[in-house]
Amino acid sequence: MTARVDQSERPHGALYLDDLEVGMTWVTRGRTITETDLVTYGSWSWDTHPLHFDEEYSKRTQFGGRIFQGPGALAVAFGLEMTLGWKMGTVLAFLGIREWEMLAPVRIGDTIRVREEVTEVRPSRSKSDRGVVTTRVEIVNQDDVVCQSGFWLVLSSRSPAENTPR
Repeated sequence: MTARVDQSERPHGALYLDDLEVGMTWVTRGRTITETDLVTYGSWSWDTHPLHFDEEYSKRTQFGGRIFQGPGALAVAFGLEMTLGWKMGTVLAFLGIREWEMLAPVRIGDTIRVREEVTEVRPSRSKSDRGVVTTRVEIVNQDDVVCQSGFWLVLSSRSPAENTPR
């Protein structure tokens, strides 16, 4: 069975594999990390390390105070990145993360955004209706400090026009 995306179901701004080019970039809007974010992420993930929840403990660390959980910032980044819209209705699956690095802490009160750049667009050799897109993703704070970075890979639909047998 061939997976096809109906053009009428593709939201405005969504891009097929064939629409993407290496070097295309996007930046999301910002989102301020709150105490509620830290507590909520800690509650459902069980990541209640004192670095996140004990002010006195965390003051004695290299961070000098509590920080937001690293995977929590990554989760927020996934949501921010989805607001860009280019994946809506065209991306079939998230395939993975490569070379993810935590470079600087995200603190309560920081406003983070996501910068994304297409680094590779590769049609599938085995299925003509799809391909893999690799993007370099950076989580940056309000001071433009890169807090986390790496590569995200997604499986994307090809344009129905590119998929029609000739």
